[in-house]
Amino acid sequence: MVCMASLQPTIFVLFGATGDLAKRMVLPSFYQLHAQGLLPEKWLLIGNGRHDTSDDEFRDHVRGALEEFGSGTADWDSFAERVRFAGNGFTVEDAGLLPDVVKAGRDEIGDAQLVHYIALPPSAFEDYTRALGAHGLAEGARVVYEKPFGTSQKAFEQLDKAVHEVLDEQQVYRIDHFLGKEATQNLHVLRFANGMIDGIWNAEHIEQVQIDVPETLNIDDRAVFYDNTGAVLDMLVTHLFQVAAEIAMEPPASLKADDLQSARETVIGSFRPIDTSEVVLGQYDGYRDVEGVAADSTVDTFVSAKLWVDTDRWRGVPFLLRTGKMLGVSAQRVSLVFRKPANSPLVDLPDDGTVLSFDLSGNGEIDMALTVKEPGPDFDLSVGHLSLPLPSVPDAEPLSPYSRLILDVLNGDRSLFTRPDGLAHVWEVAAPLLNDPPAVKPYPAGSMGPDEANDLASPCGWLVGGN
Repeated sequence: MVCMASLQPTIFVLFGATGDLAKRMVLPSFYQLHAQGLLPEKWLLIGNGRHDTSDDEFRDHVRGALEEFGSGTADWDSFAERVRFAGNGFTVEDAGLLPDVVKAGRDEIGDAQLVHYIALPPSAFEDYTRALGAHGLAEGARVVYEKPFGTSQKAFEQLDKAVHEVLDEQQVYRIDHFLGKEATQNLHVLRFANGMIDGIWNAEHIEQVQIDVPETLNIDDRAVFYDNTGAVLDMLVTHLFQVAAEIAMEPPASLKADDLQSARETVIGSFRPIDTSEVVLGQYDGYRDVEGVAADSTVDTFVSAKLWVDTDRWRGVPFLLRTGKMLGVSAQRVSLVFRKPANSPLVDLPDDGTVLSFDLSGNGEIDMALTVKEPGPDFDLSVGHLSLPLPSVPDAEPLSPYSRLILDVLNGDRSLFTRPDGLAHVWEVAAPLLNDPPAVKPYPAGSMGPDEANDLASPCGWLVGGN
């Protein structure tokens, strides 16, 4: 267990502390850091919200969230004694109880680093940022913004300007939890630490890249948010584009924050604007019957798209991106499909016979599919798999993606967080799709989306869930 006692005392302010995101992700992850001894020796967690909730009422809420979505409350008492609540809202005009609770916290634990986590819809980011500046809570603080950072190119530019009127860029942490996944980070290590992989990480050897995140979940618990967002904004221009950049970037000078961010943002600058003829949007049957969804909604609950990376390393290799709700399987998988040998004496080689895959779900797994001779008297070919579950690596102590990223915020490490230059180009890449989207096609719940999406993944087809 790592001890973080040398870190400066920290006050972690959680805006939207009683909301769904905080309940499902942020609070369990913060508790995991506490349970593993990864928080500073002196810390406080202050929840913020509109209601005049007492500390004890908020503690009850936190404990319920940990029991429902976390790994239990074995060390609850030592955690709960550091939990506070500052109610009555937080606006430029009225800061509610937050400044007083922060001051009392600093009197208690000393000169504390402020970390603000804005677990709210993006429409609230600008107002809360201005309120931090207006009430003296921005100076020297670190501020975490949930995704999406903006909902269009214009909204991004406006938000980015508002944020930088209050904060320096080094204070800003735009979170994308896919970058905190163990397997996503292992993309770097597998490639840059293993010559046999680094040498074939290019268009000469790779035929296509699939980044596939189908979900069996519906949107019942976030219908209002989702009907104003959809799959393109919720997943494509955030998570999937960022994972594509992790795969496609050139080797950074180092894995330090500035170098890693620069490599990621540089390759995003080489993403070709989306061609809407290479996009399929869908909406599952029954979506409009969900409470909170407009009866005539045309919001996409499914998207598959081709992304092209115009660099010497990747030119001509399609990056196939897919995600959606109410699909037949749930998965989070990156697959690099290798080309067939050019001069092989073997015939009828399978299209998906050599694939390097990264399972991004849970604690991660690396899988290698290889074409082999099927054991027996005949010379039949088959595909075998070699798998390495990452938790099985000696001395593994995996953290959830949110835990890892919160820990990086506490350490002041911005290497797994996005930068505005890359985000600006992301919106340019997505602009054709956002400005003139193709018609949304229906698909049955439990299927793998509209049939038209299958053609995008030719010749081998989607590796997750089949065609």
